[in-house]
Amino acid sequence: MNQKISAVKGMNDILPPESARWEWLEDKVRQLMARYAYRNIRTPIVEPTALFVRGLGEVTDIVEKEMYSFEDRLNGEQLTLRPESTAGVVRAVAEHSLLYDGGKRLYYMGPMFRHERPQRGRYRQFHQIGAEALGFAGPDVDAEIILLAHALWKELGLRDVRLEINSLGQPEERRQHRAELIAYLERHAGLLDEDARRRLHTNPLRILDTKNPAMQAMVEGAPRLIDFLGEASLAHFDGLKAMLEANDIAYRINPRLVRGMDYYNLSVFEFITDSLGAQGTICAGGRYDYLIEEIGGKRAPAVGWALGVERVLELVKEHGGGAEPPAPDAYAVVPDARVLPLALKTLQGLRAAGVSVQMHAASADGMGSMKSQFKKADASGARYGLIFGADELARGMVTVKALRDGSGAQVERPLGQPADWAAALKA
Repeated sequence: MNQKISAVKGMNDILPPESARWEWLEDKVRQLMARYAYRNIRTPIVEPTALFVRGLGEVTDIVEKEMYSFEDRLNGEQLTLRPESTAGVVRAVAEHSLLYDGGKRLYYMGPMFRHERPQRGRYRQFHQIGAEALGFAGPDVDAEIILLAHALWKELGLRDVRLEINSLGQPEERRQHRAELIAYLERHAGLLDEDARRRLHTNPLRILDTKNPAMQAMVEGAPRLIDFLGEASLAHFDGLKAMLEANDIAYRINPRLVRGMDYYNLSVFEFITDSLGAQGTICAGGRYDYLIEEIGGKRAPAVGWALGVERVLELVKEHGGGAEPPAPDAYAVVPDARVLPLALKTLQGLRAAGVSVQMHAASADGMGSMKSQFKKADASGARYGLIFGADELARGMVTVKALRDGSGAQVERPLGQPADWAAALKA
């Protein structure tokens, strides 16, 4: 007997009935994106490694530790399974000159890949839904995209999701802050852990996002980036806050919120819950006005967010939401395999008219007893049974039996005109 092959650790199958929750969430997202005039974009799962090294930053955790990268055996090209989608979306926008006639509002759904320790809501193959608004410079679009995420929480019935915001300013402001921050951290070098020491001169801003309890007090006293912001950056941040307040969106300014990618500037934000333990961020994003130019396109402003599907669905479960697999409208009970051709023809007519029908399938031992077939019909959740018995077929009819209202009422319908009575099965 051959050894059983299992899925790669941290890359999970999504099976019924759980897959129904995924479909439910995806449907909610599609409907909401349409109301905000965001259009779907689909980019490859595999991208050139250089896209992420250049776009995300060489000293980010993702690039240094987490990417699944490999060499194409045919041409030696360095390739990577995408660890996130913003860089790929920006690459597509630049490559196809999508902004030639103005800004674009886009959204995506799909799997991402990071080599990290699997834990609740965080896997090696995980899924993201994201929204990106490219070609728009003002804080109004920052606010719009935050409102879009906030509206999604309402659609999903989620509570206790809070918003934190910050401003990272512009590159020159960050350089001034960076110099002061390095000097401060050097004065407290004895408190830095190994990761912080490694980042001290390459990416000191990320040290502010440390989760090490022993460093918290020291980090709290570090120079704040917001104190280095110029007039324009502060005006942008004030504009965002004013629009959030006008829409009754509660928020907290978190001066230590820096995000994990190098491409952010100005507004950054996170939606956080306390219901999922340490992995509390379910959606995060910000403005990235220099990324398009960084990967070879013409400079254009942009802002976006991504949410973790697994984490959001965990939260949906916590709140008792989601969806179960839809039951069929009808279940076909077929006592004799010889009538399957005629039964299938009728069922196809019903399906063409919009009725969902599950047919009892033949086994090696035949069709099974009527009693066993009705047990399966009941287990399916169908509201009606369609009985293709010999007596009915002799008259050119099929019996429709109510399975859910307790009456067991039966009526006969003509086999040849299923479209004429299909609507009654959905009423």
